[in-house]
Amino acid sequence: QVQLVESGGGLVQAGDSLRLTCAASGRTFSSRSMGWFRQAPGKEREFVAAITSGGSTYYADSVKGRFTISRDNAKNTVYLQMNSLKPEDTAVYYCAADRRLYSVVAVTAGEYGYWGQGTQVTVSS
Repeated sequence: QVQLVESGGGLVQAGDSLRLTCAASGRTFSSRSMGWFRQAPGKEREFVAAITSGGSTYYADSVKGRFTISRDNAKNTVYLQMNSLKPEDTAVYYCAADRRLYSVVAVTAGEYGYWGQGTQVTVSS
């Protein structure tokens, strides 16, 4: 079982930066791909970024070059560094853990079996 708790959201201006943190419980953290998804009002949840147990990273085109996902297995934590934020980045951001161990890639919501409660990110123009 994996429990996830996000933090670090807030209200910022366009062009600012934020770092989201996701703290995970459980002994299998280092063996799972971890992802960040977001959901804006009236829209479906969308993939933002993922990092595999091996450290490979994947990004949505909309955030590539601005966001960076990383993980610290010693701390059971995954991060999402968000730079050059835009109003269209406004959403609730969710951390997720792959339902499988040692997956090669996980970029769809269906591949994730564990979700945090979400943290709100609001970017004003």
